[in-house]
Amino acid sequence: MKRIVILISGRGSNMEAIVKACAAEQWPARIAAVVSNRPEAKGLEFAAAHGIATAVVDHKQHTSREAFDAELARAIDAHAPDLVVLAGFMRILTPGFVEHYAGRMINIHPSLLPAFPGLHTHRRAIELGCKLAGATVHYVTAELDHGPIVVQAAVPVLPGDAEATLSQRVLVQEHRIYPMAVRWIVSDALDSRDGVIVHRGGEAQLVVG
Repeated sequence: MKRIVILISGRGSNMEAIVKACAAEQWPARIAAVVSNRPEAKGLEFAAAHGIATAVVDHKQHTSREAFDAELARAIDAHAPDLVVLAGFMRILTPGFVEHYAGRMINIHPSLLPAFPGLHTHRRAIELGCKLAGATVHYVTAELDHGPIVVQAAVPVLPGDAEATLSQRVLVQEHRIYPMAVRWIVSDALDSRDGVIVHRGGEAQLVVG
């Protein structure tokens, strides 16, 4: 039984999708804990209501990024995770922290990476006239919003789209592909071939919404 620790900073809608899918699909895994860097994060309430252990490592209580990451790692490692899932965790992690979880930490980013790493992805896609936008689940490396891609979802950018409308349409697909990616990983369904992640059973790693 694989153990999953999920990191959040806010409402944790992707965390909720993963928790629900894990139970409904009976993965060979369980959500061991949900950890937040913000004590007011609404997602903590959802986790606690579902019997999941929670913890807070408040970044404001630490004088450096390294000190925060060290305390965060202690909180995570208390649950001996096989997989660490970043689900709206709004902190840039230090290289040492990333190295500690190399090969067992994933993130979801609201763009079709490698396009638009960083913030304001939907606004930038609209401003540049992109016809497709989307989301990417990837393994975390020391380079921000990079790393081997597990699965992507694409949605059209519609005429008259605003940042909020495009964001909501992409979020629907995030809730679809993030549980899918976690299920693949805990079920040992993926291989890395020359740095490219492939599904052993040939399942599609692109979803079009």
